Amino acid sequence: MEANLKTPAHLSLEKKRRRKKFIGSEAFYGYLFVSPMVLGFLIVMLGPLLYSFYMSLTDWQLLGDPNFIGLENYRRLTADPEFGAVLKNTLIFSVGLVPVNIIMALMLALLLHRNLPGMGIFRTAIFIPVMTSIVVWSIIWKYMFATDEGFINQILQVFSIEGPAWLYDPKLAMAAVIVVSAMKNVGLNMVLFLAALQQVPRTLYEASFLDGANKSKQFWYVTLPMITPTVFLTLILTVIGSMKVFGQIYVMTGGGPGNHTKVLVYYIWETAFKLFDFGYASAIAIILFLIILVFTIAQWVLRKRWVFHEQ
Repeated sequence: MEANLKTPAHLSLEKKRRRKKFIGSEAFYGYLFVSPMVLGFLIVMLGPLLYSFYMSLTDWQLLGDPNFIGLENYRRLTADPEFGAVLKNTLIFSVGLVPVNIIMALMLALLLHRNLPGMGIFRTAIFIPVMTSIVVWSIIWKYMFATDEGFINQILQVFSIEGPAWLYDPKLAMAAVIVVSAMKNVGLNMVLFLAALQQVPRTLYEASFLDGANKSKQFWYVTLPMITPTVFLTLILTVIGSMKVFGQIYVMTGGGPGNHTKVLVYYIWETAFKLFDFGYASAIAIILFLIILVFTIAQWVLRKRWVFHEQ
């Protein structure tokens, strides 16, 4: 009965009072701070993703209007032998890069974690490639892998070994690109591991030492379990990065020799900007997005079995 007695003026006044209370609340400032990220996600990521999905349902050739063709591009993918080969190359690149990168980063972090003279210089030297342009980094290594005048083959000649044509040999080209990619980004993972190692309590090492554990057992039973959250983070980032590799492939091999180093992102670029088949390229991009999504969800679910969280 009391609510029915409220006039429109009372309701308007109550609404203003609630709005003023919300503007002064912590929730309002919380929404305010996250709004740039939400807007960025909607404009830069979700919008292009939805538009790309729409384009994958068309036969757009850049010039002219796109025609809706339904799932034809996806049916075309199932019968495309080059797509199968490119997908296989992408998986080979990821399987080769991820363990090499993470193991190298962890070993470097363990080495540089010691407080020895000059360690700051080594940390900086290893991190410099992370800040270097991928194009510059790839051009340098392309000349280092050159067949006749390359630095690596020149070194091999000192030991009377004839160096191979690294980037023109189907058996070596992918391995060369994997090594270059691993060395480019190893510094980033190394910094993450260094931060994690510094958070391991010294008391755990002291207790394990009193129990008779040597350095090897301390690593396997103390260090490694304590840094598993960082291992999980680096694994997620490295897997996603390996699936999106493009720059080093474009500069060093151009997808060759043959198609032995052609990966999914390079195939998307080639289909869109050389063949002007934007609809088909969008379908490949959507498949790549789904592959990354499945890998990420699988790793997130499986993390409960091996990632240690201190209570």
